[in-house]
Amino acid sequence: MSQRAFKSGPVDRRQGELRRNLSSSVTDAVAYCVMVGVGETYLAAFALALGWSQTAAGLIATVPILGGATLQLIVPRLVKRLRSNRKAVVLFATIQALSFVPLAIGALVGSMPVWALYVTATVYWGAALACGPPWNTWMESIVPGRIRARYFAWRSRLSQIAVFFGLVGGGLLLQFGRQTDQVLTAFAILFSIAAAMRFVSMAFLARQSEDRVDHEATRLVTPVALMKRMTGGSDGQLIAYMLAVQVAIQISGPYFTPYMLGQLHFSYQQYLLLLAVSFVAKFLAFPMWGRVAQRLGARRLLWIGGLGILPMSALWMITPSIPFLVGVQLLSGVVWAAYDLGVFLLIFENIGARERTSVLASYNFANAVAMVGGSVVGGVILRAMAESTDAYMTLFGLSAILRIFTLALLWRVTAERRHPVTMDLRPLAVRPQMGGIERPVLASLDTEDGAAGGNGHAPPPERDGDAAGDEPDSNDSTAAEALEGVGG
Repeated sequence: MSQRAFKSGPVDRRQGELRRNLSSSVTDAVAYCVMVGVGETYLAAFALALGWSQTAAGLIATVPILGGATLQLIVPRLVKRLRSNRKAVVLFATIQALSFVPLAIGALVGSMPVWALYVTATVYWGAALACGPPWNTWMESIVPGRIRARYFAWRSRLSQIAVFFGLVGGGLLLQFGRQTDQVLTAFAILFSIAAAMRFVSMAFLARQSEDRVDHEATRLVTPVALMKRMTGGSDGQLIAYMLAVQVAIQISGPYFTPYMLGQLHFSYQQYLLLLAVSFVAKFLAFPMWGRVAQRLGARRLLWIGGLGILPMSALWMITPSIPFLVGVQLLSGVVWAAYDLGVFLLIFENIGARERTSVLASYNFANAVAMVGGSVVGGVILRAMAESTDAYMTLFGLSAILRIFTLALLWRVTAERRHPVTMDLRPLAVRPQMGGIERPVLASLDTEDGAAGGNGHAPPPERDGDAAGDEPDSNDSTAAEALEGVGG
């Protein structure tokens, strides 16, 4: 056997393994995003279909996230105990798939206790949030830096198509169910499809390999330690601003779905239209804002987004006209894309790879606390005003006013580049979280975040040494050939 043939054996094996990982990750992403579109998106609508109050239906979009964020705090320690990011992700993906089973049963039976739906949603979000941090760390280790931006950009496009078709298909099925007086049966079908898609996603996660990682070197950062460490630097100023925005937004954000379906009695088709318009506008705006960020910097982009989101909730006070609200949703998607991308870039410029899993888990918890805090305030006001139209107008106006005060915190935000983000900005993506019309959904920090990742996350940032100016390594040709092999 020639020396050339001998060397080609290991290279072929590496290329085959990488091709299998890349193609499996794409299938995982598509299946996951169909689940988001047909399942997660319509949970608040399901609560209304069960006959719940508008306040309770709104809170289902936030309160379970706090419980889920609390559960996912065990993830960094679990990963160290399992000595595997892959095992942790597969475990929580399985739990997330199973969480749809009681929802489908409740829809078939025609009733579900309030506590049961909240517990189920908490398990769903606990598993969803738990998947994110180890998935980011895992993907960074198996997707070569040379192809990462190109691969995740292509993967993201397929993911967004999957979310969109899930969203549209779910809305049309619900509209058909309403017309035939079988809306709960339609929900049962949607949740069954969502469970099946997450099981498919889990199977393709399990097919992917995992490099050996020194988990003992991973640093654990608790929520308390994170807040103490960040209070004095630019990181803390950014976190403070983000949490303040989250509180202001959540006063009104969870209640747009009850307002449309319960107060204005929009059809599922009209509801779907408003969701889809914002979703598409946000996705299409990301490349434009990416170019702006490259020219002006992340901090100025965040200012554009921070100013742009100020009047969004107040615009809903003008008229419930569908054409007008479609225009509002187009504008909303564009400005929220600027906000999310600015935050994404500033955060990842300041988080090292060795503590990323732990920091993201701690941030998820703090973010969930802010979400629930704002939504509870909004729920109290809505309930006190008997869920009237005036109550909703109060929430929309109060949310807009509070956003103005967040600018004082935004003024203190500075940009540091300890860990520059060198990746292509096209991979960033969005998801219609719980059917929420307006809320900040980070592409990689929130749960939430973006449909680019198979588990709700955009691609991990480049590691030091992956920048375009570095010398090529010996695996470059193998990675490129493997990417071509899966159609990237």
